[in-house]
Amino acid sequence: MAKSTAEFDIIIYGATGFTGRLVAEYLIANAGNAKWAMAGRSAEKLAEVRDLIGAPADTPLIVADAANSTQLNAMVARAKVILTTVGPYQLYGNELVAACAASGTDYVDLCGEPTWMRHMIDAHAAAAQASGARIVFSCGFDSIPFDLGVLFLQNAIIAETGAPAARIKGRVRKMVGGASGGTVASMKATMAAAARDFSLLGLLKNPFALTPGFEGPAQPLGLMPEHDSVTGLWAAPFIMAPINTKNVHRTNALLNHRYGTDFKYDEMMFTSIGDVGKAMAEGIAKMNPFGDQQSLKPGDGPSKEERENGHYDILFIAEDTRGKPWKAAVKGDRDPGYGSTSKMIAEAALCLCETESQGGFWTPGAVMGDALLTRLPQKAGLSFSLET
Repeated sequence: MAKSTAEFDIIIYGATGFTGRLVAEYLIANAGNAKWAMAGRSAEKLAEVRDLIGAPADTPLIVADAANSTQLNAMVARAKVILTTVGPYQLYGNELVAACAASGTDYVDLCGEPTWMRHMIDAHAAAAQASGARIVFSCGFDSIPFDLGVLFLQNAIIAETGAPAARIKGRVRKMVGGASGGTVASMKATMAAAARDFSLLGLLKNPFALTPGFEGPAQPLGLMPEHDSVTGLWAAPFIMAPINTKNVHRTNALLNHRYGTDFKYDEMMFTSIGDVGKAMAEGIAKMNPFGDQQSLKPGDGPSKEERENGHYDILFIAEDTRGKPWKAAVKGDRDPGYGSTSKMIAEAALCLCETESQGGFWTPGAVMGDALLTRLPQKAGLSFSLET
């Protein structure tokens, strides 16, 4: 559970970065009575961002460098929840996770780096369980809309039939606004690490890489274009499927296999047949760690107008044990990589402050799924609905 006493409810680590700044802006208007602070490597930059976004002049500023364990430990000791946007996490997150797990401080991030996540689980799960720290990865577009979309649909099916659907298909119907610079950098760092250490490829390919001790059935790969008989549309590979599918399976395992031990899940994105090749080529290009160095970088981001004009629509398709078809939609009212992500991680941190559960390494869906299904539509511009 969260610390009962701490100087701050939330410390935003990485508040001078593009996404961290958006989180701070969100908390100015939506933190309520929660006490929060901004943290980063430079006091001068923190003060500059504080003034730029219109935060109160007395907003606490904390200097902490990812490579300075003394500063990190001091920061962690002052918070109930550390909200970090400092990635790639495999480059800058090791010491912070270790500090939170040891001290009993809750932690949320935007991580989409499955090999690093597995290493952190293996290294620090026992410490987090002992201290009560709740370490929650992937609290942005990867993977909250997908993790909670599956949970929402399974909840509805189980409520009516008493049994979960054995397979769910996640299909991105529309996405205006792309991945963040941090997400692209994390993908490149992951692929570069795998190029150096081939043993990581097994974790990247394994849908159950985040469920140590459990291996479920063979999963649909989603690597080739296919025609969907339910919607009549063509589907192409989805760039974020490798992380989202792993998180969905971890949620299932953490919920004592609420979806069943034979559960199958895959993700793709709908496109016209003429755009299939283009979609695949763009996906491969984004995953290339040695590709164009002029592409979006951490700290880069779209304008406010571009963020507010962005949105997404994800369809989840299933069939229950009686053969009845089910559909659910998850929609977000901002661009996925920044506008929606910054709201989701902020609300995840606030939610952790207000809920209690056992320490350990969690997914958003497993540790606060039902609470977020209520909270995100009220606060963060998401909607969850069944469709006929």
